[in-house]
Amino acid sequence: MTATTDGSTGALEPRAPSATGTTTGTTTTTSTPAPSDLADVAARAAQRSIEHLLARQDDEGWWKGDLETNVTMDAEDLLLREFLDVRDEETTRAAALHIRGEQRDDGTWATFYGGPGELSATIEAYVALRLAGDRPDEPHMARAAAWIRERGGIASARVFTRIWLALFGWWKWDDLPELPPEMIFLPRWFPLNIYDFGCWARQTIVPLTVVSAKRPVRPAPFALDELHTDPRIPNPPRPLAPAGTWEGAFQRLDKALHLYHRFAPRPLRRAAMNSAARWIIERQENDGCWGGIQPPAVYSLIALHLLGYDLEHPVMRAGLESLDRFAVRRGDGARMIEACQSPVWDTCLAVIALADAGVRPDHPALVKAADWMLGEEIVRPGDWAVRRPGLTPGGWAFEFHNDNYPDIDDTAEVILALRRVRHPHPEQVEAAVRRGANWTAGMQSRDGAWGAFDADNTSPFPNRLPFCDFGEVIDPPSADVTAHVVEMLAHEGKARHPRTRRGIAWLLAEQEACGAWFGRWGVNYVYGTGSVVPALTAAGLPTTHPAVRRAVAWLESVQNADGGWGEDLRSYREQEWIGHGASTASQTAWALLALLAGGERESKAVERGVRWLAETQREDGSWDEPFFTGTGFPWDFSINYHLYRQVFPLTALGRYLHGEPVVGRLGKGA
Repeated sequence: MTATTDGSTGALEPRAPSATGTTTGTTTTTSTPAPSDLADVAARAAQRSIEHLLARQDDEGWWKGDLETNVTMDAEDLLLREFLDVRDEETTRAAALHIRGEQRDDGTWATFYGGPGELSATIEAYVALRLAGDRPDEPHMARAAAWIRERGGIASARVFTRIWLALFGWWKWDDLPELPPEMIFLPRWFPLNIYDFGCWARQTIVPLTVVSAKRPVRPAPFALDELHTDPRIPNPPRPLAPAGTWEGAFQRLDKALHLYHRFAPRPLRRAAMNSAARWIIERQENDGCWGGIQPPAVYSLIALHLLGYDLEHPVMRAGLESLDRFAVRRGDGARMIEACQSPVWDTCLAVIALADAGVRPDHPALVKAADWMLGEEIVRPGDWAVRRPGLTPGGWAFEFHNDNYPDIDDTAEVILALRRVRHPHPEQVEAAVRRGANWTAGMQSRDGAWGAFDADNTSPFPNRLPFCDFGEVIDPPSADVTAHVVEMLAHEGKARHPRTRRGIAWLLAEQEACGAWFGRWGVNYVYGTGSVVPALTAAGLPTTHPAVRRAVAWLESVQNADGGWGEDLRSYREQEWIGHGASTASQTAWALLALLAGGERESKAVERGVRWLAETQREDGSWDEPFFTGTGFPWDFSINYHLYRQVFPLTALGRYLHGEPVVGRLGKGA
């Protein structure tokens, strides 16, 4: 593995900040103005947005919007506190206030705004409200219970929900898939070793192997008979799939593992659980959390507690304290739990938006943001080094604290942001960018593309385990991440480097027949297409290239009548939703970014999209967006990034006014 993207060992040349016109105050006037009326409208909207975004910057230099998911985060937080006997009245009241506020008229809870009721989320929310004292005969609870029974009751819930219920005896451990802790000993070349799982799944599965082995049951504070279709048979047997199918094979493997659970050699099991504990503790972050995300934190705390770590142990105490940092307090006293926090991602996107909208590159806000991002660089190896042991570290994670799992997507965007800032110490920026670009390039998978956290994390086996019935558990390359890396490498002067060309070839091969690209980390084809087209044109593909023309035609074909773009999360499952949904500020911006990169600045579609952004902007310069346009797992776990509605529209307005950004002059290898 080479240490640099072009095989050289020299430093990348410093880049000049983007400048397409003359700088006046905080904005830049372009020498090639848009049509006067629309240009004035867009400029006023951009200026209001700039002022709004600058006012939201933290004194330390970062931006962070709320990261909204669904009430399972809040329910599981209460269940954890109940399990550890640390649940208090005030936390319970505030969490219940939020959970009740998210209930739909039919008694259910959805996992995204406007989505259908979801069984597991509804069960977990119901149980949490029972903990908070809501009675089963209250109308809102009775509606939820009736809906749950109509959908098969607890027996039809996903595995993770039934694990939480098993902790209190509401479900039998024998009727859950087995997850033996001995898998910690599987060598890295062996199928289903822990590094075959994506980093988020790996951090969850290792502690759950301990929980699965211990099978704890705390006394349940109440029964849940009302959530079973037949309380006399709360754990109905599940039919086996045919033996000749993958599903059938893994079901039979699970039966064998259940038998092993009864006869596992005690010394081996004890050693496995101790190894799992060491693995967990080694990956605890400085702030007490695990990977900067909430689910691994709660399961790690349960596992360590089962292994004898009392609540006053420094590891446990720091972990419990970290959970409170996931809480967002609302004005009405409600308490919402974030699954994770996104300051690095939000900050680099905010810098790009402000710079592309004309804020001068040496503006104090941009310099302060650059300083903060430089301080967040990760320069130590993490789990990614298992598959890239010779690669020099350098990159950025998504969260405040997550040194084990730098994010390829974040690293690419941070570099693009840093290159837009005229920093007083350019050598610091240069060194960090060089490390980050080289690390990112080295994380390329064998097929020429990039995943989010690991290279070549593509094993077909983890997703087939009976245990893994929720969300993605592997981290294969995606079009959106690959596009951001290609765009970054192109701006670093590596457009013609073999790594970049392989990435481009992969993107071209992944284009859908309709002209769009699938969006792994954003919803959905609008996001994928909005990521890929700017990357391809930045890497030198002409706007006349057939792939670009197909993408432009598709975006124009799915523009809404109001001039905006939207795509519902159901597009991950139902073809008729692809490219369709209520117009949102972030998705309209993604479509505009692709159209502008595709040379459509003077088109009617762009004009209508820009006008939609201007007309839907609030007086304070922000946009409303209740719809979820981000994903953790496509369909299964959806995200409303509250800053998306601010940064992406400003980026699109800026590029409409000032043209495509020239992040830096091309260096060697171009």
